[in-house]
Amino acid sequence: MSKVPAAPAVPRRDQIRREAARLFAARGFLGVGVDEIGKAVGISGPALYRHFSGKDAMLADLLIGISERLLEEGRRRAGEAGTPDGALDALIDGHVEFALDDRDLITLHDRELLHLKEEDRRKVRRLQRSYVELWVDTVRRTHPALAEPAAEPTARTVVHAVFGLLNSTPHSADRTGLSRTAMAALLHGLAQGAFTAAAEQSAH
Repeated sequence: MSKVPAAPAVPRRDQIRREAARLFAARGFLGVGVDEIGKAVGISGPALYRHFSGKDAMLADLLIGISERLLEEGRRRAGEAGTPDGALDALIDGHVEFALDDRDLITLHDRELLHLKEEDRRKVRRLQRSYVELWVDTVRRTHPALAEPAAEPTARTVVHAVFGLLNSTPHSADRTGLSRTAMAALLHGLAQGAFTAAAEQSAH
């Protein structure tokens, strides 16, 4: 009888990230202590300092890390797509996956960004601006009506509106009764519908 390979062990630093995100999202950054995070991953609080210098460093790692990942993944997905339409589909798919799989990080960003050090907060904002610009450029290449100079504010506004739509998932996903596949398809369609509606409005 063949043995099923054991799942690879999750690196300790990643375990800490996951548990810190869960606890910060559930109880708030200020409501969670280092000892509690350590207990969640089976180590002492002081042992955490071999991986992170403190809670501030954990929060910065989480929020900067997800901003970097979204931008890098977005650029990769858009770059690998063969057409502008394909690039927009790929960007939406990537953000939907993020919204469904990383709800704790969405909650953290909405609620805890103010607790970052100023330098870290500026870095997150720079990464976010680059991510927005990637989407705006892609939407304007996909919808000619939004490519007109006068339509640039509309394109930018609808991109932010779609982010708000997708990022609202943590507040509703568990209460809808939809499967993950159905939820992903619904969110994708709503996002595409928003861009189409904005393009039609600009065309008129």
